[in-house]
Amino acid sequence: MTDAHTATTGADWAAWQESWDRQQEWYMPDREERFRIMLDMVEALVGTAPRVLDLACGTGSITARLLRRFPRATSTGVDLDPALLAIAEGTFAGDERVTFASADLKDPDWTAKLPYDSYDAVLTATALHWLHSEPLAALYGQVAGLVRDGGVFMNADHMIDETTPRINAAERAQRHARMDQAKRDGALDWAEWWQLAAGDPVLAGPTARRFEIYGEHADGDMPSAAEHARVLREKGFTEARPVWCSPSDTLLLALK
Repeated sequence: MTDAHTATTGADWAAWQESWDRQQEWYMPDREERFRIMLDMVEALVGTAPRVLDLACGTGSITARLLRRFPRATSTGVDLDPALLAIAEGTFAGDERVTFASADLKDPDWTAKLPYDSYDAVLTATALHWLHSEPLAALYGQVAGLVRDGGVFMNADHMIDETTPRINAAERAQRHARMDQAKRDGALDWAEWWQLAAGDPVLAGPTARRFEIYGEHADGDMPSAAEHARVLREKGFTEARPVWCSPSDTLLLALK
């Protein structure tokens, strides 16, 4: 991974972003579609110059698409992963519209690290399934406190309806067959991507710290979209429902 930028930073951040996107698309081939709908709903509800909190931002995937579509937007990215934050910070270095904060979303005081007390929109994707139900509910309460009246929260993630086991099994079998074929065609999975990061001179240190923090990948709970919506209303949002779904994932929108 080399270009002119590498000479000054030691890493080609654009190449790492591209590599991360391809790895994520192995799991979610409709990833760009969910981002498009997410930004459609941002525009519909809070306009084209929103103040956004990119929650569990990773490499800044949402922020990149937000600013490309809405140049007058601003974004705060918050995450705990030092390797993904390094890529995000390298990517957006010098962009005054973007700030980042390192924080553990399970820490009751994580919001104190943010530069603003309120946001037009809080957006997250494929991240909160790491949390179990109790810390997720607590987080939703904190998010409700950050979203201004009339503002929105959106979560695009795996949301499993346990009342449809045969549908779930068929969908999972088809999805894994497709993933197996993509793997044979050279796609990188999660573990292989992290092996690449561990071998990179710039990312090796942050990657080692990342595994000290998280260990290996482990899922929390994956409640249904209806359960997410119920908890969000309980925590202070007035409306909540899916605005997009695939056979396995849902984009859930909550309005303050």
